[in-house]
Amino acid sequence: MILKKGDEIRVIAPSRSMNILTKEQVEVAKKRLEDEGFKVTFGKHVYESIEYYNCAPVDARLEDLHDAFKDKNVKCIIAALGGYNVNQLLEKIDYDLIKNNPKIICGFSDITALLNAIYTKTGMTTFLGPIFSNFGMEKGFEYTLDYFNKVLCSDDEVEITSSPYYSDDKWYKDQENRNFIKNDGMKVINEGKCSGTIIGGNLCTLNLLQGTEFMPSLKDRVLFIEDDNETGENFLVEFDRNLESLMQLEDFKYVKGIVFGIAQLESNMTDEKWELMIKLKEKLKDIPIIINANFGHTTPIFTFPIGGSCTIDALRDNLKIIIRK
Repeated sequence: MILKKGDEIRVIAPSRSMNILTKEQVEVAKKRLEDEGFKVTFGKHVYESIEYYNCAPVDARLEDLHDAFKDKNVKCIIAALGGYNVNQLLEKIDYDLIKNNPKIICGFSDITALLNAIYTKTGMTTFLGPIFSNFGMEKGFEYTLDYFNKVLCSDDEVEITSSPYYSDDKWYKDQENRNFIKNDGMKVINEGKCSGTIIGGNLCTLNLLQGTEFMPSLKDRVLFIEDDNETGENFLVEFDRNLESLMQLEDFKYVKGIVFGIAQLESNMTDEKWELMIKLKEKLKDIPIIINANFGHTTPIFTFPIGGSCTIDALRDNLKIIIRK
């Protein structure tokens, strides 16, 4: 699947409602995609919201998802936002419809559950990458847009490199006064080389799939995982126990390698904390591990294919990650 100029992108809200976005943010995001040559349309229910949940009812969100896959003009589906509730949809999705009408579908955070479930149930490659609201970012978006185009608009293999900076500010509240931090780049914790199929995304959301028919196999997989800062200074212990839960799955022993995304500033994570957590886990000692990759809840981020392939050279003097759809 290749996204081409002139193709229609459908924005849906399978998790949080678009009603939290300002009119200006929506206009900027829509214009940026249109400036790239795409046509942008929206699901019927993207602004609906149930009190307290801040998302549309399940049937409304399902209707927008199914309509997007039914529409022959739609070539790409982008989630409006992340949130908390996308796993409410999983048992009611028409996976045969999706399998028979394959399209690009992209998002991150809570959308992790949807992307991994679709891949598991249909075999269709999905994409962990920017949500629609990210396209409303006026500064510091170049890296994100570059990898979005590299990965979705071509079948070529893509080498992942680090951005020169990153940001963890509330950019949507103040587009002018941004805080950009020098990025020291990815770092190898365990050296080695591996190849495998990529799965992953937001770790605590991926773990929601454990024990269900929607959980992807870990056999011969390379995990790309990250988490947000909602636990604040407890990030290390919370991430540790979520990772431990994943490691207790029977097929974790077949995992080929792991790439961790940059942690948010509130987590107070350091390279030393990452290294300590990893070194304390016996099951991780023999697989290549890289930290501080540009995906997750900081910006900018690269797009990667769930169900695509990955080759890693995790050598301290020659770190290379190549992804293929």
